[in-house]
Amino acid sequence: MLVRYSAWANQRLLGALAALPETELLKPRATVFGNILSTLNHNLVVDRIWQAHLQGRAHGYASRNTERTPSLAELAVDQAELDRWYIDYADALDPAAHDQVVDFAFVDGGRGSMRRGDMLLHIVNHKNYHRGFVADMLYQIPAPPPATDLPVYLRDAHDEAGLLG
Repeated sequence: MLVRYSAWANQRLLGALAALPETELLKPRATVFGNILSTLNHNLVVDRIWQAHLQGRAHGYASRNTERTPSLAELAVDQAELDRWYIDYADALDPAAHDQVVDFAFVDGGRGSMRRGDMLLHIVNHKNYHRGFVADMLYQIPAPPPATDLPVYLRDAHDEAGLLG
């Protein structure tokens, strides 16, 4: 459910951002990644890093962001593709694999170990955290951010499934 929620929240946020001029998405802001698109690119890079950890392969990143910031359209396509991968991965994960500990290397070279289920929880929480940064930057424009809270997702997913009658 949480990876589906994360994909939904990403889609809502990226859809709202599509209504803004690209200059606002790239405008320097008082935030760790400098602007809206760079913040979202960081989320994508980190998702790719954890995907590689889950797959037991090298990720090839030396940083948690890239020098080139992709366009919103590129980010939207790449994030949707990766969100689909995480949904499929979580759906196929059996309880024994959920608790399996995976060893990995952090981008800075440090060593880590986590259960697969905890890795999935981390990628959901990580994106929530940075979507909050983006919401703050939207208020600076000013532009209202979309509601991406878990209860809103649960309501909308419930409505879409026709469960409310």
